[in-house]
Amino acid sequence: MSVLKGKKILLGVTAGISAYKTAHLVRLFIKAGAEIQVIMTPASKDFVTPLTLSTLSKNPVHSVFYEKKDKNELWTNHVDLGLWADYMIVAPATANTLSKMTNGTVDNLLLAVYLSAKCPVYFAPAMDLDMFKHPSTTENINKLQDYGNHLIPAGVGELASGLIGEGRMAEPEEIVSFIEKDILGKLPLKGKKVLITAGPTYESIDPVRFIGNHSSGKMGFELALTAANLGAKVVLISGPTSQNIQHSLVKRIDVVSAEEMYNTVFEFYKNVDIAIAAAAVADYTPVTVASEKIKKKEGNLAIELKATKDILKDMGVSKKNQFLVGFALETNNEVENAKGKLIQKNLDMIVLNSLNDNGAAFGGDTNKISIIDQSNIISEYSLKSKEAVASDIFVEILKRANV
Repeated sequence: MSVLKGKKILLGVTAGISAYKTAHLVRLFIKAGAEIQVIMTPASKDFVTPLTLSTLSKNPVHSVFYEKKDKNELWTNHVDLGLWADYMIVAPATANTLSKMTNGTVDNLLLAVYLSAKCPVYFAPAMDLDMFKHPSTTENINKLQDYGNHLIPAGVGELASGLIGEGRMAEPEEIVSFIEKDILGKLPLKGKKVLITAGPTYESIDPVRFIGNHSSGKMGFELALTAANLGAKVVLISGPTSQNIQHSLVKRIDVVSAEEMYNTVFEFYKNVDIAIAAAAVADYTPVTVASEKIKKKEGNLAIELKATKDILKDMGVSKKNQFLVGFALETNNEVENAKGKLIQKNLDMIVLNSLNDNGAAFGGDTNKISIIDQSNIISEYSLKSKEAVASDIFVEILKRANV
């Protein structure tokens, strides 16, 4: 999954021959999972049609402040557009537009949105060789970078004039790749390794039956996705669950029993920076597992159980530089029990949730948590989606972890 998934992108198209490439660029942004709106300068419509870009982006194309032919004369709010975006890309960025961006000349909607944008702005120059090499163009490009804009370098190749040289707009694939790499390089967990356990474990009684719990794994999977979106390489060790995850930075390993989860955790634990034990691991497992299905008989059935290995406790014992986070699902004396677990298992932080809170039970899409750290500071959160809860947890981790 691309780091652009779910991001809001403004694409500014100006009047250069390479504007024809923006149709493919829009397709690539959509394929990456981004939401995109296109702003065109009036003259750019001579090179690519608004209908093409609106069809591909699935949004109306913006070009003027208001449509004079429309009796209602609806105003296109450039400020709202600028605030809407997570990223803005001007491609192609002609010499004319570069000059206007540098000097704050606002004679079209695109320039007004650019000056209103609060998000990172990328620009991909496109012009003929001599124009690109002109001192004024060089100065404008340097100034735009000094202002905090991000240059997507022009390529070398055959230009519209027939000359061969620098000034060709980067190809759409290069533009998307450049932005993805730039975003990843600035993420707070770039280069870090995170281990997350998720879901239940199943402890076999016989070839058919098992002891398990109602954990869906949703919380752990949301944590894994959040960590990956922050730039981390994630090892997600999951018990049996129907949850799915697709992200290039997430390595999923499926296990079944507590013993399998224990062995897999300690295969990776020593090399990670952050570990989050979100799995609902069985505390007990049958002493013996029947080789054949146990037949129903009169009377009660007694199954002797033994304690499973305490994964979280052993992670705490062997902890070196890892930032270790545990979960506490409680039904009574919640805070007291969570604080005890924090100390006993040598955790850096514990996430507490209670089955007494509506919407915080296994299997749901929401959770209500409190976070307690080693200084006994308690941060309480309202009921939220598990996606939002995962974000809150990583905000707290980043405040405390030395990563």
